[in-house]
Amino acid sequence: MSSSGASKTRARRVIVISGPTAVGKSRLALALAQRLNGEIVSADSVQVYRGLDVGSAKTPLEEREGVPHHLLDIVDPTDEDSTCNSLEYTAGAFFDDARRATYEVTSRGQVPIVVGGTGLYLRWYLNGKPGTPKESPEITAQVDAEVSALQKAGDWDGALEILEKAGDVLTAKSLTRNDWYRLRRALSIIKASGQPRTRFSLGQKPEANSDVKEDINSASVTAPETDYDFLCYFLYRRRIDLYRAIDARCEEMLAAENAESGRGILAEASWLLDLRIQPGSSPPSRAIGYRQAMEYLNECRCAGGVSSEEHFLKFLSSFQQASRNYARRQLTWFRNEPLFQWIDASQPLEKILDFLTDDYSRPADVKIESRVVLSPEAIAKKELSLLKSYVAKNKIFVSSSACIPPILEWIKRTQIQASPCQDQATNSLAFAAS
Repeated sequence: MSSSGASKTRARRVIVISGPTAVGKSRLALALAQRLNGEIVSADSVQVYRGLDVGSAKTPLEEREGVPHHLLDIVDPTDEDSTCNSLEYTAGAFFDDARRATYEVTSRGQVPIVVGGTGLYLRWYLNGKPGTPKESPEITAQVDAEVSALQKAGDWDGALEILEKAGDVLTAKSLTRNDWYRLRRALSIIKASGQPRTRFSLGQKPEANSDVKEDINSASVTAPETDYDFLCYFLYRRRIDLYRAIDARCEEMLAAENAESGRGILAEASWLLDLRIQPGSSPPSRAIGYRQAMEYLNECRCAGGVSSEEHFLKFLSSFQQASRNYARRQLTWFRNEPLFQWIDASQPLEKILDFLTDDYSRPADVKIESRVVLSPEAIAKKELSLLKSYVAKNKIFVSSSACIPPILEWIKRTQIQASPCQDQATNSLAFAAS
């Protein structure tokens, strides 16, 4: 291949880095962008929201080393659609925005590095939009006629029965309680097409990416772009080590409250509650961490701004458990994504960077072999027995820790005069088991 041909091939290459939460995706992507003159395109369903920084593990502006980042802070948590419901940033919207950003980055001669763990976003980005029936005003009116009265009465079970009778039992069984938007969407799809929603979900279980809304207005399959050569990598580390890192990250997100700077996931969750956003009612309030924190603070508000050490530690445990469960779902999802090479994230950063740089620079018909590449099938068998006895080991927040009283004092000072507590249909800590 001539030098001009090689240059053309590299210009068309797009690097995609994914992996479970807390595995080190952002750190690797930033270092790689500095090496390759790249720009980062976020593929995270929570980082799109303004004001949700700590809980989404958004790389702070001062730590981005001058590397341009795209699709961060592009939606407000309070944005509403034309029907005054919470505006959800769809996978279809991500496809359009991410492809536009990719085109702009390559047109500047830079390298697009797409990074994030939202599997549905990446599947659509790489393969194109699946087709779902276009929703009509007539269908919307039919759904309203069947569901509106039940929603006002809080009769969730009655609404599920309607969806089941319509023919979508799988979605009815998988929906989070009181997720009225997704119930309406599933009912609209089956009315418009005669097929359940899962028929249009590219073969994945609906709960695999329950934090992401598909795009009901995508009327036909959008063929994927053919002018990019995608190099896809999934970062992985031993599950025990990953779980330890997840537990530690949860603690760090809470420890930020001690700094009295207004930063930390509790402060961000309190802000969402002050905006009159109820836990589980919108994408930000359904996100792992934010939902648990909002429900915990809501309980504190109902108690007059009071929380005990036991109450706080129970909340922390639910936050950690939900985060580990999400990582497990991410691992399951990406085992079914054949485009991704699994990379051993426990290897030294420079070694991984060398492999990725070489892989990016290689001719199109040459494959680079490396010891940093893993087999996901071998991983699953090796670790199964070790995970059965896993127990979280906190480093910051332990019983009688000096770090807990400042958090409880922060809660007492900020939540006692906050907006009133909100009724919750389900116990807050039960969500961790989902």
